[in-house]
Amino acid sequence: MAVAHDTSEFRYLPAQADVLHATVPAAQRLSVALPDGRTLSMLRFGEGDPEVTLLHGAGLNAHTWDSVVLLLGRPALVIDLAGHGDSSWRDDLDYSPAALAADVAHAITAQTAQPQVLVGHSLGGLTAAVVAAQHPALIRELLLVDIVPALDTAAAPAVLREFYGVTDFDTRDDIVERAMSFGFGGTREDTARGVFFNTRVREDGRVEWKHHFAQIIGHAFDALADANTRPDAADPWTDLTAVQAPVTLIRGTHGFLQDSDVAEFTRRLPTASVVTADAGHNVQETSPATIAELASAALIRLPN
Repeated sequence: MAVAHDTSEFRYLPAQADVLHATVPAAQRLSVALPDGRTLSMLRFGEGDPEVTLLHGAGLNAHTWDSVVLLLGRPALVIDLAGHGDSSWRDDLDYSPAALAADVAHAITAQTAQPQVLVGHSLGGLTAAVVAAQHPALIRELLLVDIVPALDTAAAPAVLREFYGVTDFDTRDDIVERAMSFGFGGTREDTARGVFFNTRVREDGRVEWKHHFAQIIGHAFDALADANTRPDAADPWTDLTAVQAPVTLIRGTHGFLQDSDVAEFTRRLPTASVVTADAGHNVQETSPATIAELASAALIRLPN
């Protein structure tokens, strides 16, 4: 395991903490070597073993959870999924939840001995469901943020396909303008911070997305659609319905989920909870207190 010494990426935390009336925790970036030679990068907040692990959605990175972590005030592990943030890209372009889940389980095992409250947004939520189903001893509770299996791909992915139709820009300000025009992010300051973490400047001076997802979005969604629709495809709900831990779905009022998606979730998991937040798809950025409160409540409940 290697510890990065450049902590400049945490320079935004004090200002965020002031706004949220929170305390700035200890923070460090770690990287864990994976069995196939790739590395998985992550942020570790607070002292002691992590109690909460957070997984971002497609095209995002660990810093999307900064406000949630500040409000939570508990030791947390925040992972850059493969192909995102500072984690290695996959040569096989396989960013399916099953492939990502193996990395996450490896990281949790390496970083903490405590069963986790596992929180996953969008693609991270589908990944979290696989982790919870396949590694029940690692998970205390599961929180899904604005995602269910078999989400109608005619809506949300179409928006993302259009958004990532442009992959390089003159300036980061151009990306901020584009993100806000699509309704992504919160305030302009929050959006600018997110763009900073999610982009890099090339040698030719152009700014490009840092994550692999922007380069292969068509492939990624086509693969997901094929997996869900081919005649021999397994039921996409198999992993989630196999989860033994308590499950909560957090839906953004202006997010990607339709009423039919939530109804199917409730039918499939009748004992699960559904909470609605006044937020878009990225609930962690526009209503972080909702997630922090639910994760905090999960930590004080007696485990099953």
